[in-house]
Order: sequence, then structure tokens, then C-alpha cells
Amino acid sequence: MSIVQEFKEFAVKGNVMDLAVGVIIGGAFSSIVNSIVKDLIMPVIGVITGGLDFSNMFVRLGHIPASYKGNPESYKDLQTAGVAVFGYGSFITAVINFVILAFIIFLMVKFINKLRQPQVAAAAEPPPTPEDVLLLREIRDSLQNNPR
Repeated sequence: MSIVQEFKEFAVKGNVMDLAVGVIIGGAFSSIVNSIVKDLIMPVIGVITGGLDFSNMFVRLGHIPASYKGNPESYKDLQTAGVAVFGYGSFITAVINFVILAFIIFLMVKFINKLRQPQVAAAAEPPPTPEDVLLLREIRDSLQNNPR
């Protein structure tokens, strides 16, 4: 079998197609979660913490060039100028994104697993007793009632 045929069989299998769909939906879902964190959650956290902006939390590691005209307290401006900065605020935001995304994926998998479980009938009746067993019971009962 040639490599092209093997690859074709591999790529057309259901699992690969499911994975591709999952990656595409995951990418779109990730942008939604990023927006939720950036536009909804982080502003609320900022209000609760007294105006703290996580995206602007950093430690400057390098020297600011003499030609720098931007705000020395702005993470984005310093990055644009090429100053070495340790942006732990962006990392905190990324961790919050991950936790929310992982929790939502967990809930989705839990829901799908619940749908996949076979539905158990509440009042399942036992199957009828086979005729040969009934016949043997009759013989046993008649022998017990008519001892020799």
C-alpha cells in the first residue's frame, strides 16, 4: 500500500474528522472565552480590586532608551519600544482564560457523557419464564404433593 493511500485512509477516518471539527470549534470558542475574560470578567475584577488592571502589570527588566516618548508605566508602549518587560499580568489573564475554558469543556464533556449513557427503564419487568422451566416446576410440585 502506498503512503498516499495510507494517508487517505487515515485522514478519512471518523476520528480524524471529529478532531478537525473539534479544533475549529475550539478555536472559535477560545475567542469567545478571551472576550468574556477581557471584556466582562477583568473589568469586574478591576473594580473589586480598586481599579487594578492585570494587563498593565509588569516588571521592567531593561533600560528605557533615551529616544522613548511613550508612557513609562504602559506595558504595551514599553514592549513596542523594545524594552525588556516581565508581563505577569498578561500571564494571569491567560491563566484565567484557561481555567474558564477548561471548566466549560469539562461541563460539555460531562453533558455529552450523560447523553451517551443508556437510559435505564424505571420499572423493567423480568423476562417471562421459559416453558421448559415451568414444566419442570410442575413436575417437581406434583412429585412433592404425591409421595410414593
